[in-house]
Amino acid sequence: MNDITLPDVVENFIAATNAHDANALAAVFGDGATVRDDGKTWAGETEIREWIQGHLITPKIVLTPTSFADDRLVASGDGDFPGGPLSFSFVFGIKGDQVTDLAIAPV
Repeated sequence: MNDITLPDVVENFIAATNAHDANALAAVFGDGATVRDDGKTWAGETEIREWIQGHLITPKIVLTPTSFADDRLVASGDGDFPGGPLSFSFVFGIKGDQVTDLAIAPV
């Protein structure tokens, strides 16, 4: 992904997002993971799958990384939503090869 070195789990998150693969995205998250996005928190597999479908798959989000440091990815996100592309910050909590926590905010 460009000249940016990413942990494997972050690369997997981006690849699954860009492929619009809900199952591969869900597999990135560990048991008990949480996602914070749009002022809400999604916890556990069922809620995270709802977030994946509503926020990444349905709008056909495509992420283009611009930087990564200290578990914080900045990426341009484009898709079927007004005003795109927009820059977002993704702060990952990672344990082993899975995401335990993800916080997303506009940049």
